[in-house]
Amino acid sequence: MTSKPTLLLEHHLKQLKLPSFLREYEKMAALCGQERADYQTYLLRLAEVELVDRERRAAERRVKAARFPVLKTLDTFDFSAQPSINEALIRELMRGEYMDRRENVLLIGNSGTGKTHLATALAFAACQQGRGVRFFTATGLVTQLLERREDRELERFLKQLERSDLIVLDELGYVPFSKAGAELLFDVVGRAYERTSLMVTTNLPFEAWIEIMGSERLTGALLDRLTHRVHIIEANGPSYRLEEARRRQKGQTAKAKDAATAD
Repeated sequence: MTSKPTLLLEHHLKQLKLPSFLREYEKMAALCGQERADYQTYLLRLAEVELVDRERRAAERRVKAARFPVLKTLDTFDFSAQPSINEALIRELMRGEYMDRRENVLLIGNSGTGKTHLATALAFAACQQGRGVRFFTATGLVTQLLERREDRELERFLKQLERSDLIVLDELGYVPFSKAGAELLFDVVGRAYERTSLMVTTNLPFEAWIEIMGSERLTGALLDRLTHRVHIIEANGPSYRLEEARRRQKGQTAKAKDAATAD
């Protein structure tokens, strides 16, 4: 039968929202008893377990709130396949200090060169460092902005974005925006200027951005804010996807030849 002090202890730990403390206190007491550790060591170890678990849960919540389409880390990026990318700069950015300085990151290059992978890895690292992150495709964000304006929730949504430490805009340049969409995107960039770091991936050189923004004046103002304090990463190598498709094709051709020879 569970004693009254034990019931009260577990009740209080639940009220104090210390789930790891509650889960581990009996096992830790037995371990510390075997080691003849003092009460302070017992409490210290329990506090450490609670803190580590709390930080892990908080990081998981930040990753979930970021809404990554697919989770990627730097460990799985092959720099040797994209020698044009500045690996030293990427590893420096992984430390996250650019967010303290409210600096932006632009990843520019051909389709399939790993820009989204790198942006996701950098944003995931930011989540692990305790930063608030939101990840959007550029067209997805503009669509949300237009819908929020229609529902009269735009200002609330923009204020939510302002609380982020990093906003990622992926795949800018594939679909041109309407006049209203371009203006709303500029509003996001303008509000973030010197307050929130922006990370943008694009397949277009700066001079071609007018094709998606539709206005030379708006494009110039947007680029002025994005590039004031910026790290530019260029990815000019071959497409990963194209190279992988070629390797698969070669493998299938070789198998077909082997099969024909065997017959």
